[in-house]
Amino acid sequence: MSRTVTLPRLALLAGAAAAYATVLRPRQLRWGATVDEDLEELPGDDLLPNARSQATRAITIEARPSDVWPWLVQIGADRGGFYTYDALENAFGLGIRSVERLVSGWQHLRPGDFVAADRRCRGGWFVERLEPERCLVLWTGDPRTGGRFDGRDTPAGYTWTYVLRERADGGTRLICRARFAYRSPLLLAPVEVIELVDWFMTQRMLRGIRDRAERCAPTPVSLEGTAA
Repeated sequence: MSRTVTLPRLALLAGAAAAYATVLRPRQLRWGATVDEDLEELPGDDLLPNARSQATRAITIEARPSDVWPWLVQIGADRGGFYTYDALENAFGLGIRSVERLVSGWQHLRPGDFVAADRRCRGGWFVERLEPERCLVLWTGDPRTGGRFDGRDTPAGYTWTYVLRERADGGTRLICRARFAYRSPLLLAPVEVIELVDWFMTQRMLRGIRDRAERCAPTPVSLEGTAA
C-alpha cells in the first residue's frame, strides 16, 4: 500500500521540480526584462566573476530618470525602506518602514557608504559604484570590518545593480540585476529558494519605486502601448 501511495507522490514532486526548472525559473530570473537586457553586461558584473546565479528583472516607469533616482538612492532599512512588503520583512525583526515621500537627508549616497538591511545594521551592502540618475551598484559585506563578501573567501557573496535608462518617449527603464556566488555545492538547493525569495521581493520593490515615482513626477510622460 505504501509503495502505491509513495510512487505517485514522487512522480508529482519530480514533475513539479522539472516544470519549475524548465519553465518557471527562467521566467522569474528575467521577470520584466527583455532578452537583450538579460544578456547584456551591466555595471558590477565584474565584482563577482565567479557568480553561479544571475537574475535580471526590469520595469517600465512613466517618469523620467531624474524623477526615479531619488526614490532609488534613499533605499535602506535605516533610510527610506525597500518599498516591498514591510509587514513580511518586519516579521523577521528587520524594523523596516517604506516611506511615501522623498527625504533630502537621504539623497547624498556615495561610494563606500553602507546600505543597511535591518535597523540594527547587522548586514547589508556597500555602495561600490554610483552614477547619479544612471546606475547604483551594491555589494554585500560586513559593516564592522568593511570587508566584502565575494563567495571565495566567504561562504557567499551577492551584488545588486540598478540601471536607469531614459526611453525615447521620456519614460525610464529600471533594470535590476542580482548576482550570487558561493563556495559549497551544498548551497545549490538553498540557492533555488534564495532566487524565489529574491524575485518575490524584487518585483514588489520595482513596482513600489514605479508607483512612487509616477505619483510624484512633476511632468508625467506618455507610455502608450508599452508593458509594465
